[in-house]
Amino acid sequence: MPDELRERDFDSFFQAPFEAYGPTSPFVSPLRSDLQRFLDPRRNPTFARAEDITYFSLLRDGRPIGRIVAQVHRDANERHGTRRSQFGFFDCIDDPDAARTLLAAAEAFGRRHGADEIAGNFNLTGNHPIGVVTGGFENRPYLEQVYNPPHIPKLLEGLGYRPFFPMTTHELWVGSEPAAGLLGDKQRRLLEKGFRVEAISRWKVRARLRDCRALLNLAFAANPLFVPMSEKEFLFYAKDLTWVIDPRITVLAYDGPTAVGAFVCVPDLNPLFKRVDSRLSARALLEYFRYRRACRRAAGIYYAVHPGYANRGVNGLMLHAMVEALGRAGYTRLGGTWIADANPASLRQVEKLGARPYHRLHLYGRSLRDAARHAA
Repeated sequence: MPDELRERDFDSFFQAPFEAYGPTSPFVSPLRSDLQRFLDPRRNPTFARAEDITYFSLLRDGRPIGRIVAQVHRDANERHGTRRSQFGFFDCIDDPDAARTLLAAAEAFGRRHGADEIAGNFNLTGNHPIGVVTGGFENRPYLEQVYNPPHIPKLLEGLGYRPFFPMTTHELWVGSEPAAGLLGDKQRRLLEKGFRVEAISRWKVRARLRDCRALLNLAFAANPLFVPMSEKEFLFYAKDLTWVIDPRITVLAYDGPTAVGAFVCVPDLNPLFKRVDSRLSARALLEYFRYRRACRRAAGIYYAVHPGYANRGVNGLMLHAMVEALGRAGYTRLGGTWIADANPASLRQVEKLGARPYHRLHLYGRSLRDAARHAA
């Protein structure tokens, strides 16, 4: 029986990585309900047109063995002057034929939309988890970190894709000695001038998230992959933060009434998601309350400092406050999202903090004209 490629069959799409990687893999899926709404262009404001995104799953003998998302992010192409299509959530068994079928479907989608190149993983845009893991495969991912086994980059390279835009995620063991040195004379002068760093209040989460969005758009404006997020889009992705956020470990810095820095952290829910197969149920909710009491791993969702306050000590002030907050709340480890090699200042900050490299990642891409010739 030949392999069967299905489009927009969410059940097989969701199940594919579990079947492809097996129960002992470090892979963890986002919640099924979250993934379903992210991929629905009628609900997700990232996509202005329903035809800008689709997804495929590949079945062999009735069993899903791979999946891929194909999309065109029009705002990104307009902002960065590209004609790029994107693939994401590429998960597959170690089989070149299966990978070729899935990638060919994403490539055909891109050509239909006038793209001249394709790149991924984008899950779903440059504002979200991106990349293909190329090192650190032994490390279990934190929330908002991508994961794939070693055969995925090998499959991509075997099919003509090339790595670019190298990145690293990091892990910090809370209480490491370098954190104590972050509060120096420059930071103390800021505090004397009226700067303050405060934890978020649960009843003010929505208002504080607006501050976070404004900072995000300012701080990442020069990032080569970033696209400013509207309030509607930001709140769409952040809607569940109100119940998972730990107010003790999300900190914001203010210069008077102006928010100048934000570090958004949540408990790392990946071990819980793994335990409940990323499905919401009554049992999952009971597990959640038990897990929260015992959780000692935190995940950094994003960190932003107002560009007008660069080199003024705000970074050190924020990082010191964040480490202090994590320690007081009983967390022992923090996992961070990706930092590109093209951002040496941020890499120096996490190294100064004492964090260690955790995963190595790259985007993978190719010309769609080359892909068409290769297929011919």
